[in-house]
Amino acid sequence: MWSGDRQRGSAAKQGYDGKWRKARTLFLKQHPLCAFCLAEGKVVPATVVDHIIPHRGDQRLFWDQTNWESLCKECHDKKTGSGL
Repeated sequence: MWSGDRQRGSAAKQGYDGKWRKARTLFLKQHPLCAFCLAEGKVVPATVVDHIIPHRGDQRLFWDQTNWESLCKECHDKKTGSGL
């Protein structure tokens, strides 16, 4: 297990439960393309709903859809890997 996972706890403990999966599915239907790729003129399907500002357990920020963006896995991995 990655050390960050031990510090943050399980996905379910972070709020990524059935309610999140349902909201995520709906958000991806409404925003089906990767926001980062679109900004570069590329059309790539999104597979991840990212929190623009990390919620760090703040439920208000977690559920604030203005803090969500659709990304492809590659862009999400680059973003989270770079600490943006």
